[in-house]
Amino acid sequence: MAQKKQGLGRGIDSVLGGSAMDVQYYGNKDAEPESIVKINLDKIEANPFQPRVVFEESGINELAESIKSQGIIQPITVRKMGYNQYQIVSGERRVRASKQAGLTDIPAYIIIASDQEMLEKALVENLQRRDLNPIEVSNSYKRLIDECKITQEELSVKVGKERSTITNYLRLLKLPEEIQDAISMSSITMGHARAIINIEDKELQLLLFNDIVSNNLSVRNVEEAVRKLNEKNREENKIKTKIVVSPTLTTFTKTLSGVLGVKVKVKNEENGKGSIVIHYNSEDELNRIISILNNE
Repeated sequence: MAQKKQGLGRGIDSVLGGSAMDVQYYGNKDAEPESIVKINLDKIEANPFQPRVVFEESGINELAESIKSQGIIQPITVRKMGYNQYQIVSGERRVRASKQAGLTDIPAYIIIASDQEMLEKALVENLQRRDLNPIEVSNSYKRLIDECKITQEELSVKVGKERSTITNYLRLLKLPEEIQDAISMSSITMGHARAIINIEDKELQLLLFNDIVSNNLSVRNVEEAVRKLNEKNREENKIKTKIVVSPTLTTFTKTLSGVLGVKVKVKNEENGKGSIVIHYNSEDELNRIISILNNE
């Protein structure tokens, strides 16, 4: 019998250790997955699939003060990792603030999930938050596509966003790291970034980024700068792609022009083909050229 494939390393069997009934706390032997219990904060580990990178200290401090006076209003969600061991699915800010507030335990809703399910739950849930920065959103989309094997169409339905919106976020990850960091720290906006990414050259992207930061350029200023840069590049590329006539062909053109006594022009094309144009000013001159070519 073929062995069933598991998710990202830890399937449900390995999470449970062969038993779904060993979740215990303060002697509560009947506590089971999908129940809410108090769990010691020391028994809870961070979520390795957490898409959020930046946790504002001021926000944690405010939440800690609220917890001191009001307690935990909404339980966190954890997944069972083994006997009396848990991993955060959602609520990392509440866990951090609870520790800061001096709590030793926290109410939690327990679920059973494989790594694959854990990753998807964490990413999708966090994407619904409004305080994620654009790079965190972009990385979440990328992880869902790469690690959860979700297409952009499926992702669009799952998170309730247009596919074009998802594509725009994913494009941010092609920007230099310095620019991505600036987006994360809100030094530049998503609008600035979307304009910058329309420049292909990484060095030009960084030059424009530095100009934005130094001169506090608006999004409209940046879009206009990008338009001018791209126009300039197109003109330069046209010049670069002009076919250079070989010295041999140049010599031949001059020789033929001397023999015929009229202007001769050679035109090359990119596919290797070309044409020779012989100029004449009258029918008599044309007849003379024909006679020369016919050796008459």
